[in-house]
This record gives sequence, C-alpha cells and structure tokens, in this order.
Amino acid sequence: MSQSQDSLHNDPSDGPDAAHQRGEGISDETVTALGKFSEALEVVEHARGLLYGFHRLTGKADLALGEAAELLREAGHGAMARDVEERLVGRNVIKGRWTFQIVEDYDDGYYAEFKTLEKQAREELGDGKRHLFEAEMKEDRRTQGRRHHEALPEDVQQ
Repeated sequence: MSQSQDSLHNDPSDGPDAAHQRGEGISDETVTALGKFSEALEVVEHARGLLYGFHRLTGKADLALGEAAELLREAGHGAMARDVEERLVGRNVIKGRWTFQIVEDYDDGYYAEFKTLEKQAREELGDGKRHLFEAEMKEDRRTQGRRHHEALPEDVQQ
C-alpha cells in the first residue's frame, strides 16, 4: 500500500532551529513568563497600529472637513463654512495636541520603554531568543513528519 504526499516520514532533524530552542537552565516557568511578555508586546503593537490608524483617519477627516467648508461657502453658506473652519478645521484633538503629537508621545514613552524592557527580559532570561514559548507550542501541536506540519521552511531546514 503506497502512502500519499501527506503521509508521515521520519526525519531526525525535524525540529525548531537553534534560534527557537531554549538554552540550558531556562525553566518552563521562565519560558511561560517570557511568552506572556511577548503576548503583551503583541497587544501593544496592535494598539500602536490602531493609534496610527486613529492619527491617519483623524487627519483625513480634517482635510475632508476643510473641503466641506469650501463647498459650503461655494453653495452660498458662508456663515456655516466659517463656523466649520473656526470651530473644527485644524482643531487639537486633545488639549494642545494634534494626533501626531499623541503618536510621538506614545512612541517615545510607553512604547519605547515596553520594547526596551521586553528585550531586556529576553536577553537576561532567555538567551536573547524570541518566541521560545510559541516555538515549543508549535512543536507540541504539530504532527512531526507530516506535510504542512514542517518545523521549518524547506530553504531553512537544518
């Protein structure tokens, strides 16, 4: 009986690359803690993306609002156009700040400190390796030797 391409095969080198294997003496608890830290960083990265989206959408709205004011003026509604321009166009979104200033404060403060501390934790506790928890989860969940369950892409195989 022949086996299909999806069949199992044995390959002794089938496993994560060295960059995703825990070093000597790194405990399960440490890998779990670093994994949770990495998860938190991913949430912060997502939040940062949303903040940049907020920045871009708010800017786009302000430009469209400026066009709306012009169109109101052209349609004979000068008083309304003036109100829109004076009350909203170019207005700060929070006291003293446009969205670019919010993004800069976030990037230079909270985000920078988060990235620095996450990297420090990885370097001090996990030999500088990223995604140890996820690499071990992949090994636990995949079917070794099965097509589409490879540890690494073919061009990176050990």
